[in-house]
Amino acid sequence: MTTRDVVLVGASAGGVEALRALVAGLPADLPATVLVVLHVPPTGANALAAILDRSGPLPARAAEHGAPLRRGEVLVAVPDRHLLLTDDHVALSSGPRENGHRPAVDTLFRSAARAVGPRAVGVVLTGALDDGAAGLVALRAQGGLGVVQDPADALYDGMPRAALEAAGPEHVVPLADLPGLLTRLVREQAPARPVGAGTGADEQALVNEEVAMAEFDLRPLEGDDHPGEPSGYSCPDCSGVLWRIEDHGLLRFRCRVGHAWSPQSLQDQQTAELDGALWMALRSLEERAALAREMADRARQAGHGLTAVRFSDRAEETGEAARTIRRLLTSGTLRGPAGTSAGTQEETGG
Repeated sequence: MTTRDVVLVGASAGGVEALRALVAGLPADLPATVLVVLHVPPTGANALAAILDRSGPLPARAAEHGAPLRRGEVLVAVPDRHLLLTDDHVALSSGPRENGHRPAVDTLFRSAARAVGPRAVGVVLTGALDDGAAGLVALRAQGGLGVVQDPADALYDGMPRAALEAAGPEHVVPLADLPGLLTRLVREQAPARPVGAGTGADEQALVNEEVAMAEFDLRPLEGDDHPGEPSGYSCPDCSGVLWRIEDHGLLRFRCRVGHAWSPQSLQDQQTAELDGALWMALRSLEERAALAREMADRARQAGHGLTAVRFSDRAEETGEAARTIRRLLTSGTLRGPAGTSAGTQEETGG
């Protein structure tokens, strides 16, 4: 009997404590492999595996490229590498970032949808923004189960809420109930991969192509065809054109070289870029005003009254423009959905 023997867990802000609580409640004889993605900085310390190894009865280790899946083991994504599932092995990839992240939850879920389909259980825990939602949609379309931490129970409800709204998961439970639920689900028989409406060749081709991009396979990147339609928006990572993809009612964007964005993540990144541009403009205006004031003073000292007035007027105009930008930066207009400053990345919990 084939069971649901692959558990995929994604988390971001607040994720370390949530993951510790989850693995602490799993039994030592869990008949499944647990794969974990937590958003971490590219240069962050790879300490999560050691933390989880001490937190529960299951051995936890950093994932290694080509490692086979072993039941009763926790494999943790490493910084700056996507964690992918291929057949019954894991792969690490330096492929394009998704929603600004590498590793990304969507990438793991989507690769599992292709590789094991109904054998997988996808779990979305606490985190900001919405990584994991599109991946859970793909996983459920291929027969996998969706499990989401109750947003009201999560330290950060962005990721659970987005997954709940987009993917319609089978189970929405508080963190305390997750270990028992997963212990039960992984002992259930896995159904056959679904065939029919919503699971046809076009959808499978889209999943295959996006996983290939994450694997840094150049064939999809070099082809003339691209999923979706040109959107008119540019990719924050490479400035290329983003293509609009409609996926089970979920809008996503992907550029020619593979960077992927949800609308929320794209807007968040655009806000960060705008914030940076405004600070640069403020600095330039302040310097221009200061130089104009200095030139006005020198002109007055030299007895050039008209020139002094001209530079003083320029200093005042430039100063007013700088004050306008400063008011915009301090007004809260550019703050993100969770009330954090524009450009603030999700907490890594590391």
